[in-house]
Amino acid sequence: MTVVPDQPPARRSDATRAAILEAARARFAAEGFRTATIRAIAADAAIDPSMVMRYFGSKDGLFAAAVDVSLDLPDLTAADPDALGELLVRRFLDIWEDRADTNVLVILMRSSITDEGVSQRFRQIFAEQVLPAVLRVGDPADAQRRGGLVVTQLLGLALCRYVLELPPVVALTRAEIIADIGPTLQRYLTSSPIEAGSGRH
Repeated sequence: MTVVPDQPPARRSDATRAAILEAARARFAAEGFRTATIRAIAADAAIDPSMVMRYFGSKDGLFAAAVDVSLDLPDLTAADPDALGELLVRRFLDIWEDRADTNVLVILMRSSITDEGVSQRFRQIFAEQVLPAVLRVGDPADAQRRGGLVVTQLLGLALCRYVLELPPVVALTRAEIIADIGPTLQRYLTSSPIEAGSGRH
């Protein structure tokens, strides 16, 4: 008879933490931050609720860990200047459709409207990940405006395609999204502010 040794404490700890995060993401995605409870998450992970508190300290701490996400945006300075919008759309599709942790982003989308803490997390992602990428192209003084416009387009697409699941948007192929959205992002990334009194509306 072969005896399988117990896992080392560090490995058991990592496995427990991973199980809690997986259960938390599923609950937050299904119920939102406010409705999901530590007790329910613990039950899903088959552990005592006190273990959740031991690893994450609080529900806020658990949520912060559960929605920790890196967009890994490309270096736009190394790309073809005429293909920046297409590059961002391709990266957007990779993030939402080819990664195992897509539900993390769905959690953020669903909870951001009603929870200020989640909204703050979105603002943090913008400041720490999106804005630095946009700063590398165009006028740095105008990066906030251009980055904000890029985000309106991509978050709108994410909301309609992955959260609301609007049939016409869900039905779009990757090639169609790239062809339709890419030029819009290109214009946002390379545009200049409209001067007051220019007459454009």
